[in-house]
Amino acid sequence: MPVRASATNIRVSARKVRLLLRELPGKDIDTAMTYLRFSGKPIARTVAKVVKSAAANAENNYQLSPDELRIVRAYADEARTLKRFKARSRGRASPILRRYSHITVIVDEA
Repeated sequence: MPVRASATNIRVSARKVRLLLRELPGKDIDTAMTYLRFSGKPIARTVAKVVKSAAANAENNYQLSPDELRIVRAYADEARTLKRFKARSRGRASPILRRYSHITVIVDEA
């Protein structure tokens, strides 16, 4: 039975998170946590929280063994975008887009 966990409105663009998430499917929880710990990307800590949450959901809600869980799917969707403007030369303005994302991890028994 697939079990999911998600983190919504994370202050990083979905494009940056996808670089990290594309390595996770097919890995067991311990291997994925080791990969995230030594990744070096700042968003890896948040992704690790989501992976831990998915494993905890599977263990507590469905009585699945955390040792036998594998990551089936991990993806990031775009969330809201804050639109701001920054002053530029000659009285002009340039747009600043502050992007957010939703991170979802789905685990299942191996």
